[in-house]
Amino acid sequence: MRQSSLTGQRLTAVFLAGVMFYFSPLISLFDQTSERFGIPTLYLYLFGVWVVLIALMAWIIEGHRQ
Repeated sequence: MRQSSLTGQRLTAVFLAGVMFYFSPLISLFDQTSERFGIPTLYLYLFGVWVVLIALMAWIIEGHRQ
């Protein structure tokens, strides 16, 4: 029971980090006309954060199963 509570707390922390990373003032820092690798910086930021959040959630959940 204790391990599942710890997993829930970690997933909540990842959710709150996601809310912070998608908060409007932080996104406005990347809303520029510049491009990296031919892709607008804003798109790279949004999808990069999305991939990192999914990877963190998968790592937390898979770590719980072992």
